[in-house]
Amino acid sequence: MSEYYRTFEAGPDPFGAIWTVEFLWSQNGISIRHADTVDVKFEISSGGIREEKIIALPHKFLLQASHATEQPVTDPWVHRIAAGHLKKMIETGEDIEKTLVTLDYDTILGYAESLRPAQAAGH
Repeated sequence: MSEYYRTFEAGPDPFGAIWTVEFLWSQNGISIRHADTVDVKFEISSGGIREEKIIALPHKFLLQASHATEQPVTDPWVHRIAAGHLKKMIETGEDIEKTLVTLDYDTILGYAESLRPAQAAGH
Protein backbone atom coordinates (compact mmCIF):
# COMPACT_ATOMS: atom_id res chain seq x y z
CA MET A 1 0.00 0.00 0.00
CA SER A 2 1.25 3.41 -0.87
CA GLU A 3 2.30 5.75 1.89
CA TYR A 4 -0.47 8.01 0.66
CA TYR A 5 -3.91 6.81 1.73
CA ARG A 6 -5.97 10.01 1.53
CA THR A 7 -6.63 9.89 -2.22
CA PHE A 8 -5.55 7.09 -4.52
CA GLU A 9 -6.70 4.91 -7.39
CA ALA A 10 -7.52 1.23 -7.07
CA GLY A 11 -8.25 -1.37 -9.66
CA PRO A 12 -8.99 -2.54 -12.08
CA ASP A 13 -11.95 -4.22 -10.43
CA PRO A 14 -13.21 -7.57 -11.81
CA PHE A 15 -15.08 -5.61 -14.51
CA GLY A 16 -12.09 -3.52 -15.58
CA ALA A 17 -13.05 -0.26 -13.83
CA ILE A 18 -10.56 1.97 -12.02
CA TRP A 19 -11.85 3.56 -8.81
CA THR A 20 -10.85 6.79 -7.10
CA VAL A 21 -10.68 6.36 -3.34
CA GLU A 22 -10.91 9.29 -0.94
CA PHE A 23 -10.38 9.07 2.80
CA LEU A 24 -13.25 10.81 4.64
CA TRP A 25 -12.72 10.21 8.36
CA SER A 26 -11.89 7.82 11.14
CA GLN A 27 -13.40 7.56 14.57
CA ASN A 28 -13.92 5.15 17.41
CA GLY A 29 -16.74 2.80 16.54
CA ILE A 30 -17.95 2.85 20.12
CA SER A 31 -19.20 6.39 19.62
CA ILE A 32 -21.41 5.49 16.65
CA ARG A 33 -22.01 1.73 16.77
CA HIS A 34 -21.13 0.68 20.32
CA ALA A 35 -18.29 -1.40 18.87
CA ASP A 36 -14.70 -1.46 20.12
CA THR A 37 -13.27 -0.62 16.71
CA VAL A 38 -11.61 2.16 14.81
CA ASP A 39 -13.87 2.86 11.84
CA VAL A 40 -12.21 4.30 8.74
CA LYS A 41 -14.56 5.72 6.12
CA PHE A 42 -13.77 6.17 2.43
CA GLU A 43 -15.72 7.27 -0.61
CA ILE A 44 -15.08 5.32 -3.79
CA SER A 45 -16.11 6.53 -7.23
CA SER A 46 -15.89 5.33 -10.80
CA GLY A 47 -17.76 6.90 -13.69
CA GLY A 48 -21.05 8.09 -12.23
CA ILE A 49 -21.01 5.63 -9.30
CA ARG A 50 -20.21 6.86 -5.78
CA GLU A 51 -20.28 4.63 -2.71
CA GLU A 52 -19.18 4.90 0.89
CA LYS A 53 -17.17 2.10 2.50
CA ILE A 54 -16.28 1.74 6.17
CA ILE A 55 -13.45 -0.54 7.23
CA ALA A 56 -13.77 -1.44 10.92
CA LEU A 57 -10.61 -2.51 12.74
CA PRO A 58 -11.20 -4.09 16.18
CA HIS A 59 -9.11 -2.30 18.80
CA LYS A 60 -7.81 -5.50 20.42
CA PHE A 61 -6.55 -6.78 17.04
CA LEU A 62 -4.82 -3.46 16.32
CA LEU A 63 -3.03 -3.68 19.66
CA GLN A 64 -1.99 -7.28 19.02
CA ALA A 65 -0.71 -6.48 15.51
CA SER A 66 1.10 -3.41 16.84
CA HIS A 67 2.86 -5.55 19.43
CA ALA A 68 3.68 -8.34 16.95
CA THR A 69 5.17 -5.95 14.38
CA GLU A 70 6.70 -3.51 16.88
CA GLN A 71 4.88 -0.58 15.28
CA PRO A 72 3.00 2.03 17.29
CA VAL A 73 -0.73 2.41 16.79
CA THR A 74 -1.04 5.75 15.02
CA ASP A 75 -3.79 7.22 12.89
CA PRO A 76 -1.75 6.95 9.66
CA TRP A 77 -0.85 3.30 10.42
CA VAL A 78 -4.50 2.39 11.00
CA HIS A 79 -5.62 4.34 7.91
CA ARG A 80 -3.04 2.57 5.73
CA ILE A 81 -4.25 -0.84 6.94
CA ALA A 82 -7.84 0.12 6.11
CA ALA A 83 -6.86 1.57 2.72
CA GLY A 84 -4.90 -1.56 1.86
CA HIS A 85 -7.92 -3.71 2.56
CA LEU A 86 -10.26 -1.47 0.58
CA LYS A 87 -7.85 -1.64 -2.37
CA LYS A 88 -7.95 -5.45 -2.17
CA MET A 89 -11.76 -5.40 -1.96
CA ILE A 90 -11.97 -3.33 -5.12
CA GLU A 91 -9.45 -5.41 -7.06
CA THR A 92 -10.93 -8.79 -6.09
CA GLY A 93 -14.59 -7.87 -5.71
CA GLU A 94 -14.54 -9.55 -2.29
CA ASP A 95 -17.11 -7.98 0.09
CA ILE A 96 -17.46 -4.99 -2.25
CA GLU A 97 -21.24 -5.07 -1.94
CA LYS A 98 -20.92 -4.34 1.79
CA THR A 99 -20.83 -0.83 3.23
CA LEU A 100 -19.23 -1.96 6.51
CA VAL A 101 -16.46 -4.58 6.63
CA THR A 102 -14.87 -5.67 9.91
CA LEU A 103 -11.36 -7.10 9.67
CA ASP A 104 -10.13 -10.14 11.60
CA TYR A 105 -6.76 -10.40 13.33
CA ASP A 106 -4.94 -12.31 10.59
CA THR A 107 -6.00 -9.76 7.98
CA ILE A 108 -4.89 -6.82 10.12
CA LEU A 109 -1.59 -8.56 10.91
CA GLY A 110 -0.95 -9.19 7.21
CA TYR A 111 -1.33 -5.50 6.38
CA ALA A 112 0.68 -4.49 9.46
CA GLU A 113 3.52 -6.78 8.34
CA SER A 114 3.48 -5.15 4.90
CA LEU A 115 3.83 -1.73 6.56
CA ARG A 116 6.73 -2.74 8.74
CA PRO A 117 9.84 -0.68 7.99
CA ALA A 118 12.34 -2.62 5.85
CA GLN A 119 15.08 -2.60 8.50
CA ALA A 120 12.71 -4.15 11.08
CA ALA A 121 11.26 -6.82 8.75
CA GLY A 122 14.00 -9.30 9.62
CA HIS A 123 13.00 -9.50 13.30
